[in-house]
Amino acid sequence: MAITLFALLAIALYLTAAAGLARPLLSGGKPFNRSALVLAGGAVLIHAGILLGIHRGSLDLHFFAALSLMACVVSALTLVVNIWRPVAALGVIVFPLTALLLAADSFMAPTTSPEPLEWQIKLHVTVALLAFSVLSIAAALAILLAVQERALRHRQFGPWLRALPPLTLTETLLFRLIGGGFVLLTLTLLSGILFVDNLFGQHLVHKTVLSIIAWLVFGALLYGRWRYGWRGRGAVNLTLIGMGVLLLAFFGTKAVLELILHRTP
Repeated sequence: MAITLFALLAIALYLTAAAGLARPLLSGGKPFNRSALVLAGGAVLIHAGILLGIHRGSLDLHFFAALSLMACVVSALTLVVNIWRPVAALGVIVFPLTALLLAADSFMAPTTSPEPLEWQIKLHVTVALLAFSVLSIAAALAILLAVQERALRHRQFGPWLRALPPLTLTETLLFRLIGGGFVLLTLTLLSGILFVDNLFGQHLVHKTVLSIIAWLVFGALLYGRWRYGWRGRGAVNLTLIGMGVLLLAFFGTKAVLELILHRTP
């Protein structure tokens, strides 16, 4: 019962924070981003407590538990990004999705038990989770960048556009996030080679191959940015392609195995 109440509270805080961040985007009124971020911070702390409570303080990698954990980390990183470079629209995208995934884990998911993991595997999973989370934020920012560019091209100067950071700052932040995510993804692959037995066997071959493809996509994007100054729609498309491949690598196989075949990866 306590977990249910805390989950409802966290969901309400996530949605209220998203509404607070969306207000200046929709009406052009005075933003109250600081208050909204404080609410989101409270939601993240409660969410983390719920994960510890439901999954007994262990790292549960079952489908819904992993999604909820990833969403919690993404929301926490979104707060960090907004403190560093305020992008209110980022929270408008991230916080409602996190609320949805928390609700799914708390109210819809079957009861699962975390499997015992050695510290090397926990380290590998933690780095992978950070890589996925940072690149998820980059993908959300790429969507905002595409919308922003399209609005400027068609001279649609609404209140929401004026509330966004300048295009160049958004683009700079995007590539910094991609760069950080690429480093973390590289460490994920290296730690997998060092710590994971039979990396190309069992159910890991799909994850490994897709992760390598995503790594190549993001690497090509960063090289193209450095060497040829890639930007705009092409950079956005490559970011979303790389994130789509990474999403399949992290959760696609897991969804098929657990939700369709009812097998534990």
